[in-house]
Amino acid sequence: MAGLTKHELEDIARANASGLAPVVFVHGLWLLPSSWERWRKLFEERGYTTLAPGWPDDPETVAEARAHPGAFAKKGLRAVTEHYLEAIAKLTRRCAVVGHSFGGMIAQKLAGEGVSNATVAIDPAPFQGVLPLPISALKSAFPVLGNPANHGRAVTLTFEQFVFGWANALPEAEARQLYETYHVPAPGQPIFQAATANLNPWSEGKVDTNNPARGPLLLVSGEKDNTVPWSIVRASYERQKRNVGVTEIIKVANRGHSLVIDSGWREVADTALAFVEKHLPK
Repeated sequence: MAGLTKHELEDIARANASGLAPVVFVHGLWLLPSSWERWRKLFEERGYTTLAPGWPDDPETVAEARAHPGAFAKKGLRAVTEHYLEAIAKLTRRCAVVGHSFGGMIAQKLAGEGVSNATVAIDPAPFQGVLPLPISALKSAFPVLGNPANHGRAVTLTFEQFVFGWANALPEAEARQLYETYHVPAPGQPIFQAATANLNPWSEGKVDTNNPARGPLLLVSGEKDNTVPWSIVRASYERQKRNVGVTEIIKVANRGHSLVIDSGWREVADTALAFVEKHLPK
């Protein structure tokens, strides 16, 4: 897989030149870094510099991603995490990390490496040791897990699958708008890795929850999320709260998995921003 792109290196150089504290955004499956544009603008207006690296070999645009779905295939959690570690290592100031879904799991992996001063994991995918497996989460993952060949493929959700997993708390018109604006293919491999993490001692879905350098962590759950229900986020919190660092959890009422991109994104962004402002000096 490719290393950091020219665009990512330019973002890192811009962040370092600013002298401001950086916030790194980590997207999850079925999205691109561009899904964080409104968040980045908000955080920069509040005095931070931001960057949103992609996963290795991510296409630049939604149109390009849909035209070349194979670009997403065979991306595993270790390679993705190492990509973000490479980007963070080039920053001259300590950063905060904000991640959503599988990006929320990766954000916790980064925190476990001790590279973040504050971490926000929003509807994070479960890591090794998180045991609840609600029926809605299984149904949401079935478009991938239902075919073992998807382990090495990229998978595109139908609109109906997107509504169940992401937009179940939204009007149909807004769900359609989000699907057409943001949805791209995603690698199946991370979902298989998460599904088997508790059966595989060598799983890439491990998170170091004990590292005393993990730093403050906020876990955010959408109340109506079918993909990562409250029981999964709560179980993640139960494992993370053993850490010596600050560990907090919050449930956002009447929100599904789309909570970082839908019309209510600002409520979640303000919550994340307040946590970062408390723990990452500007």
